[in-house]
Amino acid sequence: MCACPVTLSSPAALSDWNGVIHGLLSHGQQTPVHLGRLMEAEPDFAMGHAARGLFCLMTGRAEVLPSAHDALKAAKTSAAHSTITPRETGWITALDLWLHGKPTAAIYAVEDILRALPHDTLSAKLSHGIRFMLGDSAGMRRSVERILDAHTADHAGRGYLLGCHAFTLEETGEYERAEQVGLEGLSLTTDDAWGLHAVAHVHDMTARPDCGIALIENNTAAWDRSNNFRYHVWWHKALLHMERGELDIALGLYDAQIRADKTDDYRDISNATSLLMRLELEGMDIGPRWEELADFSENRVEDGCLVFADLHYLLALTGASRGAARDSMAARFARDASKSGEMPARVEAPGKAALAGLTAFSEGRYDAAFADLAAARPLMQTIGGSHAQRDVFERITIDSGLRAGRYDATSAILRDRQKTRGGHVDRFAATRFEKINTARGIAAQ
Repeated sequence: MCACPVTLSSPAALSDWNGVIHGLLSHGQQTPVHLGRLMEAEPDFAMGHAARGLFCLMTGRAEVLPSAHDALKAAKTSAAHSTITPRETGWITALDLWLHGKPTAAIYAVEDILRALPHDTLSAKLSHGIRFMLGDSAGMRRSVERILDAHTADHAGRGYLLGCHAFTLEETGEYERAEQVGLEGLSLTTDDAWGLHAVAHVHDMTARPDCGIALIENNTAAWDRSNNFRYHVWWHKALLHMERGELDIALGLYDAQIRADKTDDYRDISNATSLLMRLELEGMDIGPRWEELADFSENRVEDGCLVFADLHYLLALTGASRGAARDSMAARFARDASKSGEMPARVEAPGKAALAGLTAFSEGRYDAAFADLAAARPLMQTIGGSHAQRDVFERITIDSGLRAGRYDATSAILRDRQKTRGGHVDRFAATRFEKINTARGIAAQ
């Protein structure tokens, strides 16, 4: 698909490899089908084994680690018995480094590939994905912008790379340009769920829900055949309806779409828990919905793959009052934070403070919650995800401050949040500023 060298021996295998590439770029449902068929036909394809291992790691699930190690072993064995390209070697190296707790070094291995092959959209998407999990928005942008010129008008992957570029622009605060680039990418590749979602992010951050809802409804081709990423698109739509004050519609989307499939994928759990938390903060009774999410989250207490995932599991555990599981997660955080490495460092800070703050909030200890969450706040981007995803923790921090009567400090956080959003005041901020002004007025009387 991107004219990069690959050691495959048959046109059919190459067709399936192109299917893997297209599937990864478009978040398509058929990606594992193509990869499975390819590896059955070409069991010694080293890059295919490396891809399988890397895809495992991107799921953020502890139980797939043995499969990822098996994939690495198979990739190295295949490489030792054949002549492979530097690109394929780079993917094996990236898998090896990430498996050994060095995701940043894995990114550098992929970037080495892109320096030699700047038109390699697949490797660009891999770098983009790992950086996203580390919260490295500036690095994501630099990576994409280094290779934009190599993705010329006739490049089959140009639209997908523009979708990635749009997301990096949005995450680094260039909202107008992000929208323009994202829409240009969608005009080239109508099935780019990531590019569509990048523009939806712009509408969320700039408080333009009507535009965002219309975007999603008018571009169904971008997401209706995607994998579980389509649930994330529905999550965005629910947030946009919340911005319009349509809480009942948001909850309806939760039941009909966002949790239509009761999966335990951390991305699906994060969609669900963060939406329910937002709705509860707005005073909505969400009934017994926490229970189903808590059942899955209890099984994830010892995972420890991503702080981002852990904190969303914690929302479910506290929402359903699973105190024993919550305490077990706190104990595991303490153990993980004592280890060395990139991910344990994120558990140490901001993970431990964020977990303590969320726990305190669930128990009504709002002053302690605000202190811990405010302490975690400067490093929260490092847990990964997007501004929109991490905003649930911002909202809890702000509401903790309000309930604790910490009006000056809370106002400062609200203004900083507004600055991140390009000066736009969304419904959440407007209502919280109003509550602060009302409380100050009462205090003055």
